[in-house]
Amino acid sequence: MSRIEQVLQTLKGQGRKALIPYITAGDPHPDRTVELMHTLVSAGADIIELGVPFSDPMADGPVIAQACERALSHGTSLRQVIAMVKEFRKTDNETPVVLMGYLNPMEAMGYEAFADAAADAGVDGILTVDLPPEEAEDVAPLFSARNLDPIFLLAPTTTDDRISAISEHSSGYVYYVSFKGVTGAAKINVEEVAEKVGHIHALTALPVGVGFGIRDAETAAAVGRVSDGVIVGSVLVDTIARNQADTDQLKRALTDLLHPMREALDSLAS
Repeated sequence: MSRIEQVLQTLKGQGRKALIPYITAGDPHPDRTVELMHTLVSAGADIIELGVPFSDPMADGPVIAQACERALSHGTSLRQVIAMVKEFRKTDNETPVVLMGYLNPMEAMGYEAFADAAADAGVDGILTVDLPPEEAEDVAPLFSARNLDPIFLLAPTTTDDRISAISEHSSGYVYYVSFKGVTGAAKINVEEVAEKVGHIHALTALPVGVGFGIRDAETAAAVGRVSDGVIVGSVLVDTIARNQADTDQLKRALTDLLHPMREALDSLAS
């Protein structure tokens, strides 16, 4: 059982929902990423999605695209991101870390070399936005063989047959994108999310995390009522952008944003 599966199983047994924050590695500077990861855990994160900066993040809106630009301006590479996870593991061997990014850097490094390095560093899952399961038949087994959970995206337009097919290639959890569009682009419609997530649950035994559009404790709780976890990205990355000049203030701002979400989700515990 992977670290992701263990955490989600434990939370389910407690009647609690997962809080999964996303930040872009190397933003605002590579030297600060590990410290910010620990801040997220202290504020209540159950799993961390760590973005691998890429020059053309097609699924992301301007907030995360600009974070990628800041990270890349400091030369943040895929190998450096993996090294950050290894550093994080020196003092945290419990919190799962998912690398989220795009195919090109992994392909350039070599899939097998990437999988070996990621597993050695303590990465737990891989979410590659532009790698559909139909094209992952040679890649996903490399991840699974190293106890790296392949995680795929589901959209509001995903058909039943495709949900089932994606679930067969996935482990850990599936990531449901709450609306059609890029990250940070719209207000979430909780009723529509509830209907779709309920339908997904009928087609897969995997936990369902919901991302895109979660901005505060209220929306986190609303989505947490109908899902297994909430994924929070753009609002955190925007907080990093606005507080990047002062590390202590940045850590306080992230905590002030994330901790109320943790409390709101815990208030749902049955």
